[in-house]
Amino acid sequence: MQNPLTGILPVAPTPFHSDGAIDPDGMRRVLDCMIDQGVDAICILANYSEQFLLSDEERATLTRVSLDHVAGRVPVIVTISHFATDIVIHRAKEAQSLGASMLMMMPPYHGVGLAPSEQGVFEHFAAVSNAISIPIMVQDAPLSGVSLPVPLLVKMAKEIEHVSYFKIETPFAADKLAALIDLGAEHIVGPFDGEEAVTLLADLDAGCTGTMTSALQPEKIRPIVTDYRAGNMEAALDQWKLCLPLINHENRQCGLRAAKTVMMEGGVIGSDYVRHPLTPLSPRTKERLISLSRELDLIALRWGK
Repeated sequence: MQNPLTGILPVAPTPFHSDGAIDPDGMRRVLDCMIDQGVDAICILANYSEQFLLSDEERATLTRVSLDHVAGRVPVIVTISHFATDIVIHRAKEAQSLGASMLMMMPPYHGVGLAPSEQGVFEHFAAVSNAISIPIMVQDAPLSGVSLPVPLLVKMAKEIEHVSYFKIETPFAADKLAALIDLGAEHIVGPFDGEEAVTLLADLDAGCTGTMTSALQPEKIRPIVTDYRAGNMEAALDQWKLCLPLINHENRQCGLRAAKTVMMEGGVIGSDYVRHPLTPLSPRTKERLISLSRELDLIALRWGK
């Protein structure tokens, strides 16, 4: 990438057939739909891609399928998180060799009793950086249970060559983003938020330059970022208000199931299957999801029809 990545970089859901097998053709259709949504990049194999329910062989297949099919139309960010540093390095090298534009990784985590030290976290990211030549996005999310204080993130940005992007989705994300940008200065190339953009306005106020949402409504959320960064604050606020009911329903009631359910309804994929122990949306929650999506006339809801 010649220029810093900004805007909206949604996570692609992983489609499964109704028997639970991965659906490579469905993956290709998901990627095409997302490109038609006007995304600035696509992230694969993230938590909202059910990465923790995929085998190593399935991950490798989906990485190849995705990078081959996107074929440079937009940058692709490949998530490589794992507790073992050697495994993350292997995933990083493979993703770069196949054409990934960026890597995303969480700190190593495996339950409360196996949280690494700050030095261990630093060494984990440094080892990956030393093995590749593309940017790394640090995902700072409560899911890991690993504390990533701002001084550690700034140290990583300043001392680890390819660590330059940050996805902050912790409580009080705006305050953390503001402190990170202030202390890290030019070393913080890409400060992003997540969590379906539920705190996007506050995070833009703090200085974030983009958001990593799901693939549910990127065409509706992207203008919030672009208008805000262009100085059109009123337009950005109006658009955020328009999107907020669906953002909230996805964030609080649906989680990763929302995009898959809407994409199935819109003919993008044939099944919204999620792997056990995850369970399908209740009919009540699904009905509200589809209703809110129809009000916004989402691309995913009509893409395949």
